[in-house]
Order: sequence, then C-alpha cells, then structure tokens
Amino acid sequence: MIGVLGGTFDPVHLGHLRPALDCLQSLGLAELRFIPLNVAVHRPQPEAAASWRLAMLEAAIAGEPGFRVDARELERPGGSFSYDTLQSLRAELGEARPLCLLLGGDAFRGFADWHRPREILDLAHLVVMQRPGVCGPLAPGLEVLCAGRTCEDPRALREAPGGRILFQAVTQMEIASTRVRALLRAGRGARYLVPEAVLALIAQAGLYR
Repeated sequence: MIGVLGGTFDPVHLGHLRPALDCLQSLGLAELRFIPLNVAVHRPQPEAAASWRLAMLEAAIAGEPGFRVDARELERPGGSFSYDTLQSLRAELGEARPLCLLLGGDAFRGFADWHRPREILDLAHLVVMQRPGVCGPLAPGLEVLCAGRTCEDPRALREAPGGRILFQAVTQMEIASTRVRALLRAGRGARYLVPEAVLALIAQAGLYR
C-alpha cells in the first residue's frame, strides 16, 4: 500500500513530516511519496525554484526509509492536478495496488470542488489527516461524495485499490510555510519549525530573503 502526499513544500517543514510519519506507521504503508507540485492551480505559485524545493524535500526525509520523493509533477508541464498524478501512478504500479492520497482537513473540506473528485476516488483512497477527536459536519456536495465510502479501520484500505475514505488522527502542528517564509524574510530564525538540513539549504541558496 502506497501513500501519496502532494504540496508546494515551499519550504517543507515539521508540520508536513510528523503527520506523514504518523500515517506511514499507523496505516502500515510500504512507502509514502512526497510529490512537490509544479504549477499551482488553486493557490499562489511557489516562491522557491522547483530544483530547490526538490532538494529541500530530499534533505528533509534523508534517513527515513519509508519516505520517498517523487518528482513526476515537476517533470510534467501545465497545472498540477491530483487526478493526473494518480493516473500516472496507476500506470506505473498497476490497477490492483492500494493507493492512499493523504490530505489535511482543510483540503478535504474543498475536495468536492477539485478537478474530477469522483475519478480521484476511483484511483485511490483518501486519508484525511486530522487532530484526534476532530469531526464536523460535511458540506452537502462532499457528503454525497462520501456516502458509503467512509471506513474506520485502516485494514479496510488493503481490500481495494481505492474508493474509501479514512479519517486518520495525526499529530498536528500549527506550522505553515507562509509563516516560515515570513520569519526568514524578517531575518528571524525558523529553527524547530524546519529540519536543520533544510535550513542549511535555505541559507546556502539565500531563499526567502
């Protein structure tokens, strides 16, 4: 079972890494792939060049054997859509292997407005990372998408290649890349928010100044 976590990672920080590790361990994933986007569709474009965001990710996950950086979106022109990425992964991994698309609670609340959400659920499971005990009402469109798909046991994800939705409790940290960039731009430190290896690359390249 493969996990997928996409984002700008501009820069990657502990708020990305700790929840990802929680999912890797709790779901028993064979690996978790971090996929940095190329061209953002529903958010501002990344500040750091793709090559530096890729290097920061590789530095951040070095030493964690279950983590892997996947650069396929950076190599594909045009907007970065999860549907296209999952189709590409399916072509690589085959139709039978379970895929889990990891996303945060805020992203999940807007999932019904994503590009081809039903087709995404045909290609992969959704794993919604949230604080323990957090569960609120769903918007009508999202409730329709979720009907009959939710499960509580991670083992259920292994029974099908996709189509199910699991709400996974994770360690959540109030860290945002925008805040990290603002600190660095102001000449303040981002230690304990960002891995030391990533901070070293940021200093080397003079990023976010």
